[in-house]
Amino acid sequence: MARILALTALVGTACLAAAGQDGEAPPRTSVRLGLLRAVPEKWNLDKNFGAFLELLDATRGENVDIFITPECWLDGYAAPAKDSTRERIVAVAQDLNSSRYLQRVSEEARSRSMWICFGFTSLENGKAYNAAGLWNAEGERVGVYHKTHIQTHDVQFDAGESLPVWPSAWGPLGIMICADRRWPETARVLRLQGAKLILNPTYGFHNELNEAMMRTRAFENQCFIAFAHPEESLVTGPKGEIVAQKKGSRGVLICDIDLSRATDDNHLKDRRPELYGVIVGGE
Repeated sequence: MARILALTALVGTACLAAAGQDGEAPPRTSVRLGLLRAVPEKWNLDKNFGAFLELLDATRGENVDIFITPECWLDGYAAPAKDSTRERIVAVAQDLNSSRYLQRVSEEARSRSMWICFGFTSLENGKAYNAAGLWNAEGERVGVYHKTHIQTHDVQFDAGESLPVWPSAWGPLGIMICADRRWPETARVLRLQGAKLILNPTYGFHNELNEAMMRTRAFENQCFIAFAHPEESLVTGPKGEIVAQKKGSRGVLICDIDLSRATDDNHLKDRRPELYGVIVGGE
């Protein structure tokens, strides 16, 4: 087990060191975020998508690099609703290849030269996932993240089985959805794969506890976290600080961050993985 952990440590360190050093242009450090803030209507896909387009259009001329919606924006995060059933969730889930909504997200990303992280319910191989899709500035779908930590209010969903990162102009990008943020291992795994920016679409609590949690996750991983909630937009930085925050009122929080501040010279460098075996079931 100690040998496995030591190898994991080496791989994590290598990922951090190699990000942007594979012969390509070095990652950009300046990124302008746009965090959508509005309360969607459960089950009303057309209305919610219209609101997405309206708020997206409100950023025209602002040169936003990455636009982020809250969790399951398209169906209004209908899974916890009293009238929710597995059948209804499957009915509003989107096929990745034929969904007209997802095709339009791709078109908007391409026409605006903007990355978009869009929350929806995904139907893949008969499974319904709480998902966040990531499209690049050419309108290509870079990846789809499936929420991995499913609790009592999310039982209509199938659980995701991986914590991937995706290449971007800013180096690896990571995504975690809502409750995923409660487990420190989630953000740590994304950071060890080189993610200096973690996108966090959510619909859950957004109180002082969450603020402390987001500041801590960013601080312990020396990274930035963009928390997009229907009633709060929050960006935290590598010193545990609040970079930008806006509560209530429908709109888009636009925030500039400098990823060169996300270094690996403290909490990451000084980790002791050989001592952490109990985390993965070892001794």
